[in-house]
Amino acid sequence: MPEVHVFPSIPTKILLPIDFSPSSQAALEMAADLAQHFHAELYLVNVIPFFPTTTLPDMIPETEFIQKARTFAEQHLAKCHADLASRRVKTRSSVEVGNDVAGSIMEVVEREHIDMVVISTHGISGWHPLVFGSIAEKVVKLVQCPLLLLRSAKP
Repeated sequence: MPEVHVFPSIPTKILLPIDFSPSSQAALEMAADLAQHFHAELYLVNVIPFFPTTTLPDMIPETEFIQKARTFAEQHLAKCHADLASRRVKTRSSVEVGNDVAGSIMEVVEREHIDMVVISTHGISGWHPLVFGSIAEKVVKLVQCPLLLLRSAKP
């Protein structure tokens, strides 16, 4: 008979790292459904890499890049909050800045006393994850609470 795993307790705070990609939007839908089901708060976190993975022209200072990325994230998070409020899902969010995205996510898990994480993969294969590593993979290795990993199709 297969072993059945039961949550040690019903989650009250679910964390969703979101980068507004199609795979993280799909994860948002799943996390919202779970939050509704468990009457849990959904905490959205967007992490802006301190060292951007894109090549910036020399004329754009990093502080300007971070401010533009923060404004972009806050606008998208506001849309998420409005949509989730219409579905009666209680939400909070933060925009974090750090050179270790997985580490920043783990800091939020501890700081906010998160008891479940929903995270999506981006389905990236080839050399990119070998060089940069998978954020989802790092979170899976580090997180101590229940985790739902949603695998997305390859881009």
